[in-house]
Amino acid sequence: MGMSVSSAGHKSGRRRRGVPRYGAMAEINMTPFIDVMLVLLIIFMVAAPLLATGVPIDLPETKAAALNIDTKPISVSVDEHGLLTLMDQPVSMDTLPDRLRELAKGGFDERIYVRGSKMVNYGRVAEVISVITSAGYKKVALVTEPEKK
Repeated sequence: MGMSVSSAGHKSGRRRRGVPRYGAMAEINMTPFIDVMLVLLIIFMVAAPLLATGVPIDLPETKAAALNIDTKPISVSVDEHGLLTLMDQPVSMDTLPDRLRELAKGGFDERIYVRGSKMVNYGRVAEVISVITSAGYKKVALVTEPEKK
């Protein structure tokens, strides 16, 4: 009348510790995810300064706040020597209205940003704004640098 002691309900007496026999593993290995995120962070940190391209202009400083813009705006730049660039491409005063029509997808309601160096004569910047507004564009804005404290 002896009783036999066996594992309850298992075919063999050996059982793996910590993992149920038929249960799914619910843990996620986070190491590959963290490695990928760190690599992406480094890539973006290196690439971010390269994305800020444009014509280097010494803009005047003001207390105006920055605008929230979703798309890349159309910008006309006037450098220290009075030369014009439209979206990083050199342009003359005569061809400026035609080139603006090519770039403005919103028609005459498109906002045009004028970036004038603080070393250029104000009359030259006013002349550029006059050409843009006479071409039909009424939303013309001047771009400035935020004031440094």
